[in-house]
Amino acid sequence: MPAVDKTIAIIEDEPELLQVLVDKFQTEGFHVMTAQNGQDGLDIATKHRPDIILLDLILPKMDGMTMLQKLRDSKEGQKTPVIILTNLSDSEKVYEAVNNNAYDFLVKADWTIEDLYRKVLERLNQRPDTQS
Repeated sequence: MPAVDKTIAIIEDEPELLQVLVDKFQTEGFHVMTAQNGQDGLDIATKHRPDIILLDLILPKMDGMTMLQKLRDSKEGQKTPVIILTNLSDSEKVYEAVNNNAYDFLVKADWTIEDLYRKVLERLNQRPDTQS
């Protein structure tokens, strides 16, 4: 198992997708923290300061865009890399996410778990484990 030794926060309210993401990133050596709503996600992000955040936009209690804006307003979360995961492909939301310094904006139907894993490694300046 690769030793990534990085912490990822996954803010996602779909239990099945959340579990798949948790399993993938734990298998790859990440420390994983999760939240199923934007308020808990913001609390985790500001208290624990993960190395990267995967953030759904449509969440209960506080939507992902509001969470991202509040994260960017806090000193703890100004520079934390965020990858937006959503079912929305609305160009206005893409603009808003980029305006709030989201690293990437992935429409859920358009990517695989491996694509997402590579994107996370790319953002953390890590390389996939190439040993067999």
